[in-house]
Amino acid sequence: MSATAADVTHGTTEQLPTPVPVLLMVRELDLGGVERDVTQIAMHLDRRRFFPHVATYCARGLRYEELSSAGIPILEIPVRSLFSANAVKMAAELRRYILAHGIKIVHAYDASGILGLAVAKMAGVPVAIGSQLSHRGLLDWKTRWLLRATDRYSDAILVNCLALRRYLVEDERVAESKLRLCHNGVLTHEFSPGERTLPRELEGAALVVGTVCVLRKEKNLPLLLSAFAKIQHLTSGLRLVIVGGGPELATLKAVADQLGIAGITVFVSATREVAQWLRAMNIFVLPSYSEAFSNALLEAMACGCAVIGSDVGGTPELIGPSGERGLLFRNNDLEDLVDKLTRTLQNLELRQWLGSNAAAYVAQYLTIETAAETTAHIYEELLLKKSTQSQA
Repeated sequence: MSATAADVTHGTTEQLPTPVPVLLMVRELDLGGVERDVTQIAMHLDRRRFFPHVATYCARGLRYEELSSAGIPILEIPVRSLFSANAVKMAAELRRYILAHGIKIVHAYDASGILGLAVAKMAGVPVAIGSQLSHRGLLDWKTRWLLRATDRYSDAILVNCLALRRYLVEDERVAESKLRLCHNGVLTHEFSPGERTLPRELEGAALVVGTVCVLRKEKNLPLLLSAFAKIQHLTSGLRLVIVGGGPELATLKAVADQLGIAGITVFVSATREVAQWLRAMNIFVLPSYSEAFSNALLEAMACGCAVIGSDVGGTPELIGPSGERGLLFRNNDLEDLVDKLTRTLQNLELRQWLGSNAAAYVAQYLTIETAAETTAHIYEELLLKKSTQSQA
Protein backbone atom coordinates (compact mmCIF):
# COMPACT_ATOMS: atom_id res chain seq x y z
CA MET A 1 0.00 0.00 0.00
CA SER A 2 1.35 3.43 -0.91
CA ALA A 3 2.02 5.98 1.77
CA THR A 4 -0.05 9.17 1.88
CA ALA A 5 1.29 12.68 2.36
CA ALA A 6 0.15 12.52 5.98
CA ASP A 7 2.05 9.26 6.48
CA VAL A 8 5.19 10.88 5.10
CA THR A 9 5.14 13.59 7.75
CA HIS A 10 4.50 11.24 10.67
CA GLY A 11 7.46 10.84 12.95
CA THR A 12 9.86 12.95 10.86
CA THR A 13 12.16 15.63 12.16
CA GLU A 14 10.89 18.08 9.56
CA GLN A 15 7.07 18.29 9.58
CA LEU A 16 5.91 18.71 5.99
CA PRO A 17 2.76 20.74 5.38
CA THR A 18 -0.42 19.05 4.20
CA PRO A 19 -1.23 19.61 1.44
CA VAL A 20 2.36 19.46 0.25
CA PRO A 21 3.29 22.37 -2.07
CA VAL A 22 4.57 21.09 -5.42
CA LEU A 23 5.92 23.12 -8.33
CA LEU A 24 5.36 21.78 -11.86
CA MET A 25 7.56 23.26 -14.60
CA VAL A 26 7.09 23.52 -18.36
CA ARG A 27 8.54 25.78 -21.02
CA GLU A 28 5.23 27.02 -22.45
CA LEU A 29 1.53 26.93 -21.66
CA ASP A 30 -0.15 26.90 -25.05
CA LEU A 31 -1.15 23.98 -27.27
CA GLY A 32 0.98 20.84 -27.15
CA GLY A 33 1.08 17.44 -25.53
CA VAL A 34 3.47 18.26 -22.68
CA GLU A 35 1.62 21.49 -21.91
CA ARG A 36 -1.61 19.52 -21.76
CA ASP A 37 -0.06 16.93 -19.41
CA VAL A 38 1.19 19.55 -16.95
CA THR A 39 -2.13 21.38 -16.94
CA GLN A 40 -4.26 18.31 -16.40
CA ILE A 41 -2.05 16.86 -13.66
CA ALA A 42 -2.01 20.21 -11.86
CA MET A 43 -5.79 20.43 -12.06
CA HIS A 44 -6.43 16.82 -10.99
CA LEU A 45 -3.93 16.27 -8.16
CA ASP A 46 -5.73 15.53 -4.91
CA ARG A 47 -5.78 18.93 -3.19
CA ARG A 48 -6.04 17.26 0.22
CA ARG A 49 -2.54 15.90 -0.35
CA PHE A 50 -0.84 18.32 -2.74
CA PHE A 51 -1.16 22.00 -3.63
CA PRO A 52 0.15 22.63 -7.15
CA HIS A 53 2.04 25.66 -8.46
CA VAL A 54 3.24 26.02 -12.06
CA ALA A 55 6.38 27.77 -13.36
CA THR A 56 6.86 28.50 -17.05
CA TYR A 57 9.05 30.48 -19.40
CA CYS A 58 5.99 31.83 -21.22
CA ALA A 59 2.74 32.50 -19.32
CA ARG A 60 0.39 32.83 -22.30
CA GLY A 61 -1.94 30.58 -24.26
CA LEU A 62 -4.72 28.04 -23.86
CA ARG A 63 -3.23 26.11 -20.93
CA TYR A 64 -2.35 29.33 -19.10
CA GLU A 65 -6.01 30.33 -19.30
CA GLU A 66 -7.15 26.95 -17.98
CA LEU A 67 -4.73 27.01 -15.05
CA SER A 68 -5.60 30.59 -14.17
CA SER A 69 -9.32 29.80 -14.23
CA ALA A 70 -8.65 26.88 -11.85
CA GLY A 71 -6.92 29.21 -9.38
CA ILE A 72 -3.50 27.57 -9.72
CA PRO A 73 -0.62 30.00 -9.03
CA ILE A 74 1.64 30.56 -12.04
CA LEU A 75 5.17 31.94 -11.96
CA GLU A 76 6.58 33.29 -15.21
CA ILE A 77 10.36 33.20 -15.56
CA PRO A 78 10.98 34.38 -19.14
CA VAL A 79 14.27 32.59 -19.85
CA ARG A 80 15.52 33.30 -23.36
CA SER A 81 18.85 31.51 -23.09
CA LEU A 82 20.36 29.40 -20.35
CA PHE A 83 23.73 31.01 -21.07
CA SER A 84 22.82 34.60 -20.25
CA ALA A 85 22.63 37.08 -17.40
CA ASN A 86 18.86 36.85 -17.71
CA ALA A 87 18.98 33.14 -16.86
CA VAL A 88 20.89 33.90 -13.65
CA LYS A 89 18.30 36.52 -12.75
CA MET A 90 15.42 34.13 -13.44
CA ALA A 91 17.11 31.37 -11.44
CA ALA A 92 17.27 33.74 -8.47
CA GLU A 93 13.58 34.60 -8.95
CA LEU A 94 12.68 30.89 -9.07
CA ARG A 95 14.67 30.21 -5.91
CA ARG A 96 12.90 33.05 -4.09
CA TYR A 97 9.53 31.65 -5.14
CA ILE A 98 10.42 28.13 -4.01
CA LEU A 99 11.51 29.34 -0.58
CA ALA A 100 8.61 31.77 -0.14
CA HIS A 101 6.02 29.07 -0.86
CA GLY A 102 7.74 26.21 0.94
CA ILE A 103 7.91 24.04 -2.18
CA LYS A 104 8.77 20.43 -1.30
CA ILE A 105 8.69 18.89 -4.79
CA VAL A 106 9.84 20.38 -8.09
CA HIS A 107 8.70 18.35 -11.09
CA ALA A 108 9.91 19.52 -14.52
CA TYR A 109 8.10 18.07 -17.53
CA ASP A 110 10.55 19.11 -20.24
CA ALA A 111 13.86 20.90 -20.78
CA SER A 112 12.77 23.56 -18.27
CA GLY A 113 14.22 21.08 -15.79
CA ILE A 114 17.74 22.01 -16.86
CA LEU A 115 17.30 25.25 -14.94
CA GLY A 116 14.52 24.25 -12.56
CA LEU A 117 15.96 21.10 -11.07
CA ALA A 118 19.35 22.70 -10.51
CA VAL A 119 17.69 25.58 -8.66
CA ALA A 120 15.58 23.10 -6.68
CA LYS A 121 18.67 21.30 -5.46
CA MET A 122 20.42 24.56 -4.53
CA ALA A 123 17.28 25.69 -2.66
CA GLY A 124 17.21 22.45 -0.65
CA VAL A 125 13.95 21.14 -2.08
CA PRO A 126 13.55 17.56 -0.80
CA VAL A 127 12.45 16.00 -4.11
CA ALA A 128 13.48 17.00 -7.65
CA ILE A 129 11.84 15.08 -10.49
CA GLY A 130 12.37 15.21 -14.24
CA SER A 131 10.17 13.82 -16.99
CA GLN A 132 11.27 12.34 -20.31
CA LEU A 133 8.25 12.21 -22.60
CA SER A 134 9.92 11.93 -25.99
CA HIS A 135 13.08 10.60 -27.62
CA ARG A 136 16.07 12.86 -26.99
CA GLY A 137 17.25 12.38 -30.55
CA LEU A 138 14.72 15.04 -31.51
CA LEU A 139 16.63 17.63 -29.46
CA ASP A 140 19.80 19.57 -30.28
CA TRP A 141 23.07 18.23 -28.88
CA LYS A 142 23.44 20.95 -26.26
CA THR A 143 20.02 20.27 -24.75
CA ARG A 144 20.72 16.53 -24.75
CA TRP A 145 24.00 17.10 -22.94
CA LEU A 146 22.37 19.32 -20.31
CA LEU A 147 19.52 16.87 -19.75
CA ARG A 148 22.05 14.12 -19.09
CA ALA A 149 23.49 16.31 -16.36
CA THR A 150 20.06 16.67 -14.75
CA ASP A 151 19.68 12.86 -14.86
CA ARG A 152 22.48 12.57 -12.32
CA TYR A 153 20.99 14.82 -9.63
CA SER A 154 17.28 14.17 -10.18
CA ASP A 155 15.67 12.01 -7.53
CA ALA A 156 13.54 10.36 -10.21
CA ILE A 157 12.62 10.62 -13.88
CA LEU A 158 9.05 9.99 -15.02
CA VAL A 159 8.42 8.31 -18.37
CA ASN A 160 5.06 7.74 -20.03
CA CYS A 161 5.75 4.40 -21.72
CA LEU A 162 7.92 1.30 -21.43
CA ALA A 163 9.71 2.14 -24.68
CA LEU A 164 11.11 5.35 -23.19
CA ARG A 165 12.15 3.49 -20.04
CA ARG A 166 14.11 1.02 -22.16
CA TYR A 167 15.62 3.85 -24.19
CA LEU A 168 16.82 5.75 -21.12
CA VAL A 169 18.36 2.63 -19.59
CA GLU A 170 19.99 1.24 -22.73
CA ASP A 171 20.97 4.40 -24.63
CA GLU A 172 21.18 7.14 -22.00
CA ARG A 173 22.60 4.91 -19.22
CA VAL A 174 20.08 6.07 -16.62
CA ALA A 175 19.79 3.80 -13.59
CA GLU A 176 16.55 1.83 -13.89
CA SER A 177 15.90 2.37 -10.16
CA LYS A 178 15.54 6.10 -10.86
CA LEU A 179 12.76 5.68 -13.46
CA ARG A 180 9.03 5.81 -12.72
CA LEU A 181 6.28 4.91 -15.20
CA CYS A 182 3.14 7.02 -15.44
CA HIS A 183 1.01 6.66 -18.56
CA ASN A 184 -0.75 9.73 -19.90
CA GLY A 185 -4.44 10.04 -19.12
CA VAL A 186 -7.39 11.52 -20.97
CA LEU A 187 -10.40 13.59 -19.97
CA THR A 188 -13.09 11.04 -20.70
CA HIS A 189 -15.93 13.51 -20.17
CA GLU A 190 -14.52 15.48 -23.11
CA PHE A 191 -13.02 12.71 -25.22
CA SER A 192 -15.56 9.93 -25.59
CA PRO A 193 -17.68 8.36 -28.34
CA GLY A 194 -20.57 10.57 -29.36
CA GLU A 195 -22.79 11.65 -32.18
CA ARG A 196 -20.81 12.00 -35.39
CA THR A 197 -21.40 15.49 -36.71
CA LEU A 198 -19.30 16.77 -39.59
CA PRO A 199 -17.78 20.25 -39.38
CA ARG A 200 -18.59 22.57 -42.25
CA GLU A 201 -15.25 21.87 -43.91
CA LEU A 202 -16.18 18.17 -44.23
CA GLU A 203 -19.77 18.51 -45.39
CA GLY A 204 -20.67 15.76 -47.86
CA ALA A 205 -17.84 13.45 -46.77
CA ALA A 206 -18.82 9.78 -46.65
CA LEU A 207 -15.68 8.57 -44.87
CA VAL A 208 -12.99 10.61 -43.16
CA VAL A 209 -9.36 9.66 -42.54
CA GLY A 210 -7.54 12.07 -40.27
CA THR A 211 -4.87 12.95 -37.77
CA VAL A 212 -4.21 15.55 -35.08
CA CYS A 213 -0.68 16.72 -34.26
CA VAL A 214 1.82 19.53 -34.32
CA LEU A 215 3.07 19.61 -37.89
CA ARG A 216 6.70 18.65 -37.37
CA LYS A 217 8.97 16.39 -39.40
CA GLU A 218 8.94 13.50 -36.93
CA LYS A 219 5.18 13.14 -37.43
CA ASN A 220 5.98 11.85 -40.95
CA LEU A 221 2.80 13.27 -42.50
CA PRO A 222 4.02 13.06 -46.12
CA LEU A 223 3.70 9.27 -45.66
CA LEU A 224 0.04 9.67 -44.71
CA LEU A 225 -0.56 11.92 -47.72
CA SER A 226 1.10 9.40 -50.04
CA ALA A 227 -0.91 6.51 -48.60
CA PHE A 228 -4.15 8.45 -48.90
CA ALA A 229 -3.39 9.22 -52.54
CA LYS A 230 -3.15 5.49 -53.19
CA ILE A 231 -6.52 4.65 -51.58
CA GLN A 232 -8.56 7.70 -52.59
CA HIS A 233 -10.30 5.69 -55.34
CA LEU A 234 -11.64 3.02 -52.98
CA THR A 235 -14.79 4.88 -52.04
CA SER A 236 -16.58 8.01 -53.12
CA GLY A 237 -16.80 10.91 -50.72
CA LEU A 238 -13.48 10.09 -49.04
CA ARG A 239 -11.72 12.96 -47.26
CA LEU A 240 -8.43 13.44 -45.44
CA VAL A 241 -8.24 15.98 -42.59
CA ILE A 242 -5.08 17.13 -40.84
CA VAL A 243 -5.67 19.14 -37.66
CA GLY A 244 -2.83 21.19 -36.23
CA GLY A 245 -0.32 23.91 -36.93
CA GLY A 246 3.43 23.88 -37.21
CA PRO A 247 6.48 24.46 -39.39
CA GLU A 248 5.63 21.77 -41.96
CA LEU A 249 2.27 23.21 -43.04
CA ALA A 250 3.42 24.80 -46.30
CA THR A 251 5.39 21.69 -47.26
CA LEU A 252 2.43 19.41 -46.58
CA LYS A 253 0.08 21.54 -48.67
CA ALA A 254 2.57 21.39 -51.52
CA VAL A 255 2.82 17.60 -51.24
CA ALA A 256 -0.98 17.28 -51.30
CA ASP A 257 -1.07 19.38 -54.44
CA GLN A 258 1.66 17.31 -56.12
CA LEU A 259 -0.19 14.08 -55.29
CA GLY A 260 -3.43 15.40 -56.74
CA ILE A 261 -5.36 15.20 -53.47
CA ALA A 262 -5.48 18.88 -52.50
CA GLY A 263 -9.17 19.03 -53.36
CA ILE A 264 -10.08 16.27 -50.90
CA THR A 265 -7.59 17.19 -48.17
CA VAL A 266 -8.57 19.61 -45.42
CA PHE A 267 -6.01 21.40 -43.27
CA VAL A 268 -7.38 22.77 -39.98
CA SER A 269 -5.45 25.11 -37.71
CA ALA A 270 -4.71 24.10 -34.12
CA THR A 271 -7.99 24.30 -32.25
CA ARG A 272 -9.61 23.77 -28.87
CA GLU A 273 -12.31 21.67 -30.54
CA VAL A 274 -10.15 18.57 -30.93
CA ALA A 275 -12.82 16.15 -29.72
CA GLN A 276 -15.29 17.43 -32.31
CA TRP A 277 -12.80 16.78 -35.11
CA LEU A 278 -11.89 13.36 -33.76
CA ARG A 279 -15.54 12.30 -33.65
CA ALA A 280 -15.78 13.33 -37.30
CA MET A 281 -13.01 10.87 -38.22
CA ASN A 282 -13.74 7.25 -39.07
CA ILE A 283 -10.05 6.35 -39.11
CA PHE A 284 -7.26 8.09 -37.21
CA VAL A 285 -3.68 7.61 -38.42
CA LEU A 286 -0.47 8.34 -36.48
CA PRO A 287 2.41 7.85 -38.96
CA SER A 288 5.23 9.22 -36.75
CA TYR A 289 8.73 7.83 -37.06
CA SER A 290 9.43 8.92 -33.47
CA GLU A 291 6.76 8.80 -30.80
CA ALA A 292 6.32 8.16 -27.10
CA PHE A 293 2.82 7.75 -25.63
CA SER A 294 0.83 9.97 -27.96
CA ASN A 295 -1.89 12.14 -26.45
CA ALA A 296 -3.52 12.56 -29.85
CA LEU A 297 -3.69 8.80 -30.37
CA LEU A 298 -5.01 8.35 -26.83
CA GLU A 299 -7.73 10.94 -27.42
CA ALA A 300 -8.67 9.41 -30.78
CA MET A 301 -9.09 6.02 -29.13
CA ALA A 302 -11.19 7.58 -26.37
CA CYS A 303 -13.49 9.06 -29.04
CA GLY A 304 -13.98 5.64 -30.63
CA CYS A 305 -11.92 6.12 -33.79
CA ALA A 306 -10.48 3.10 -35.55
CA VAL A 307 -6.78 3.88 -35.14
CA ILE A 308 -3.71 2.97 -37.18
CA GLY A 309 -0.22 3.75 -35.87
CA SER A 310 3.39 3.22 -36.79
CA ASP A 311 5.15 0.50 -34.84
CA VAL A 312 7.42 2.85 -32.85
CA GLY A 313 7.85 4.04 -29.27
CA GLY A 314 4.85 3.68 -27.02
CA THR A 315 2.31 3.26 -29.83
CA PRO A 316 2.34 -0.59 -29.71
CA GLU A 317 1.90 -0.36 -25.94
CA LEU A 318 -1.17 1.85 -26.37
CA ILE A 319 -2.76 0.09 -29.34
CA GLY A 320 -1.90 -3.39 -28.09
CA PRO A 321 0.19 -6.07 -29.80
CA SER A 322 -2.67 -8.28 -31.00
CA GLY A 323 -4.64 -5.70 -32.96
CA GLU A 324 -7.72 -5.58 -30.77
CA ARG A 325 -7.56 -1.80 -30.17
CA GLY A 326 -6.02 -0.67 -33.45
CA LEU A 327 -3.68 -1.66 -36.26
CA LEU A 328 0.09 -1.23 -36.42
CA PHE A 329 2.10 -0.75 -39.58
CA ARG A 330 5.85 -1.04 -40.04
CA ASN A 331 7.65 2.24 -39.44
CA ASN A 332 7.82 4.37 -42.61
CA ASP A 333 6.48 1.50 -44.75
CA LEU A 334 4.12 3.04 -47.31
CA GLU A 335 2.73 -0.22 -48.65
CA ASP A 336 2.01 -1.56 -45.17
CA LEU A 337 0.15 1.63 -44.27
CA VAL A 338 -1.82 1.41 -47.53
CA ASP A 339 -2.73 -2.17 -46.66
CA LYS A 340 -3.97 -1.22 -43.17
CA LEU A 341 -5.95 1.73 -44.53
CA THR A 342 -7.52 -0.45 -47.20
CA ARG A 343 -8.58 -3.06 -44.65
CA THR A 344 -10.26 -0.53 -42.37
CA LEU A 345 -11.87 1.47 -45.17
CA GLN A 346 -13.46 -1.61 -46.69
CA ASN A 347 -14.66 -3.23 -43.45
CA LEU A 348 -17.27 -1.34 -41.41
CA GLU A 349 -17.45 -4.08 -38.77
CA LEU A 350 -13.69 -3.92 -38.24
CA ARG A 351 -13.81 -0.14 -37.81
CA GLN A 352 -16.61 -0.39 -35.27
CA TRP A 353 -14.94 -3.24 -33.36
CA LEU A 354 -11.61 -1.44 -33.12
CA GLY A 355 -13.21 1.83 -32.09
CA SER A 356 -15.39 0.23 -29.43
CA ASN A 357 -12.50 -1.74 -27.93
CA ALA A 358 -10.22 1.30 -27.93
CA ALA A 359 -12.76 3.56 -26.20
CA ALA A 360 -13.55 0.96 -23.55
CA TYR A 361 -9.85 0.36 -22.80
CA VAL A 362 -9.07 4.05 -22.40
CA ALA A 363 -12.11 4.65 -20.18
CA GLN A 364 -11.03 1.80 -17.89
CA TYR A 365 -7.27 2.25 -17.69
CA LEU A 366 -6.09 5.61 -19.07
CA THR A 367 -8.14 8.38 -17.51
CA ILE A 368 -6.62 11.61 -16.26
CA GLU A 369 -7.78 10.65 -12.76
CA THR A 370 -5.66 7.48 -12.96
CA ALA A 371 -2.64 9.45 -14.20
CA ALA A 372 -3.00 12.05 -11.44
CA GLU A 373 -3.29 9.36 -8.76
CA THR A 374 -0.22 7.54 -10.11
CA THR A 375 1.69 10.82 -10.04
CA ALA A 376 0.59 11.46 -6.46
CA HIS A 377 1.75 8.00 -5.38
CA ILE A 378 5.15 8.65 -6.96
CA TYR A 379 5.43 11.96 -5.10
CA GLU A 380 4.56 10.29 -1.81
CA GLU A 381 6.97 7.42 -2.38
CA LEU A 382 9.84 9.83 -3.03
CA LEU A 383 8.97 12.06 -0.08
CA LEU A 384 8.88 9.02 2.21
CA LYS A 385 12.20 7.80 0.84
CA LYS A 386 13.83 11.20 1.47
CA SER A 387 12.33 11.38 4.95
CA THR A 388 13.67 7.92 5.81
CA GLN A 389 17.13 8.82 4.48
CA SER A 390 17.23 12.02 6.52
CA GLN A 391 16.52 10.07 9.73
CA ALA A 392 19.11 7.37 9.05
